[in-house]
Amino acid sequence: MRTTNQSIARCACGGVELEVLGSPILGAACYCDDCQEGARQIEALPHACPVMGPDGGTEYLLYRKDRMRCSKGGDLMRDNKITTDSPTRRVVATCCNSAMFLDFQKGHWFSVYRARFGGNAPPLQMRIQTKFKPENCDIPNDMPSYATYPFKFVAKLMASRVAMLVGR
Repeated sequence: MRTTNQSIARCACGGVELEVLGSPILGAACYCDDCQEGARQIEALPHACPVMGPDGGTEYLLYRKDRMRCSKGGDLMRDNKITTDSPTRRVVATCCNSAMFLDFQKGHWFSVYRARFGGNAPPLQMRIQTKFKPENCDIPNDMPSYATYPFKFVAKLMASRVAMLVGR
């Protein structure tokens, strides 16, 4: 992988590192039922860091699959699925039970847990699937929020797929 405009996502103890190249496709906090359940399952692991925010959202930075690689600790990563037939796997660093990334296996991107970038994390751009937020939580109004997947979200994913296909 080239070293230009590269960022590192690390687990809490530093045993696992992911290198990402370039800027994320987008940054989003997701409130869907699956992200909430996945977060609960990961947070239940011994010594796991929080995954879900206090408002019920899980923050991700989305990167093309061809722009991410594990540079350290690949043997320490384990897949977690909510159900055995789920098309989504949540990858955890077993050394400290840090949530590293989510892989919607039918897609061309990885959703890296934003917390893995520490203070160098790019900002979020939107909140999605807010219709599933927990009843007792209020969503901040600091950025656009959408009840479903907005056109802007889908358009950014489609544009990144086209760029990937043409080699940009």
